[in-house]
Amino acid sequence: MPRIRTTKKLAQRIDLNYFKRPTPFKRAKFWSCILVPAAALVWIASHFISGDPRVYSSGRLSEPHAVLEKQCAACHVQQVGAFSASVSDAACLSCHDGPVHHADMQRQPACARCHAEHRGRVNLAATSNQACASCHSDLQSPANSAHYAAHIRTFEDGHPEFAALRSVSGVAASDPGMIKLNHAIHMKLIRVGPIGPVVQLDCSDCHRPAAVETSWGYADARYISANPSYSDKDVLLMATSSGNASFRPPTGRELMAPPRFATACARCHLLTFDKRFDEGVPHDKPEVIYAFLLKKFAAYIATHPSELRVAREPSRDLTGKPWSPEVRVLTPAQWVAERTAASEDLLWRKTCKQCHTLSFTGGKNDLPEIAPAKITAKWLPHSNFDHDAHRGFSCASCHQKAFTSTESADILIPGIAVCQACHATGPAHAEARCFECHTYHDWSKRKGIRPTFTLPALRSSSD
Repeated sequence: MPRIRTTKKLAQRIDLNYFKRPTPFKRAKFWSCILVPAAALVWIASHFISGDPRVYSSGRLSEPHAVLEKQCAACHVQQVGAFSASVSDAACLSCHDGPVHHADMQRQPACARCHAEHRGRVNLAATSNQACASCHSDLQSPANSAHYAAHIRTFEDGHPEFAALRSVSGVAASDPGMIKLNHAIHMKLIRVGPIGPVVQLDCSDCHRPAAVETSWGYADARYISANPSYSDKDVLLMATSSGNASFRPPTGRELMAPPRFATACARCHLLTFDKRFDEGVPHDKPEVIYAFLLKKFAAYIATHPSELRVAREPSRDLTGKPWSPEVRVLTPAQWVAERTAASEDLLWRKTCKQCHTLSFTGGKNDLPEIAPAKITAKWLPHSNFDHDAHRGFSCASCHQKAFTSTESADILIPGIAVCQACHATGPAHAEARCFECHTYHDWSKRKGIRPTFTLPALRSSSD
């Protein structure tokens, strides 16, 4: 007779007290539930007793504030048994002075709104675009004018063309400089001086940051050592308005220094004035050049009195002018006056005029007035640009227009599209957030801070 298997008989085979019988796994789980929380409580208590609040912190501090990781009370207000979640502006201003962005700002954001801590070793100055766009996406400042775009969200969204390149009332922007220069000619093969070799100039032969100390290929030591009567203020065109200065002190490598005649031009553009002398006149104001000519010719004729007897040179007779006598005997003063006038005519009408704009107003000794050079010192006055950060790129990659520019009025700085080719969002591009070029705080108005914080390790020795 076959065995009958019923559910009831099968259930009778199960030990209903199996869960009460101890096993190694059950023991391990039991002690884990007790020991792990106990260890955590001991760990938290040890940090509390030692005064180390990092266990309660939401993250590591940035590098400048790393020394405060154990000093929560230095920034956070201590409340009943805990610290405040937010940091007040007063806590920040006790160590840092943050001058206002603009005097006419309608609202001043809290420090922590832009500079969020406890995100690890991050750059606190690298604020988000959203922080800037909260105002600049719809700028409502009463002082807002055409100088400031009112709807900028990011460098790629809403940012206008650089002010130096924007047309005004339909008139294209132009370089206000008064030095006559054809860049296209200088970027081709060109001869050094009247009879010198043919060379290929490089941009760095004329344009370098002020802090770069290397020899100049086309300089003249005599002009470098000279002390001209004019200053940089007579040459440069300073910006009428400027953006907030960077917190970091300048290194002298950010901007290109204005080209100087002594270092960039003197070897090719000679200032010779008479066949009797190998040297040229000073690169200076007309009155200085006039005094130099008088002194040079007076000293020369004093040692060469035979030249007071002047014979007419038929090859130099000009059509339409009366012929001079075959031989003339001049006094030293007459000879100096004639040679000075001839040299002035060469300089004012040809040599100096090649680069400068001269005007004759009939002043003292009929000397010309030279138009100020007006070399722009800073083309982007509302931003901070650093050539040194771009030293790995060739000049031509950004200043392509220099190879075709034939007019001095051409502005040769790159447009915004050139910058956006590298500075854009995404891992394959360079930083493009607002802080990269613009500074929020006006550090020129920074005030001194009376420090109050003492490092814990030094408190006992200072008491």
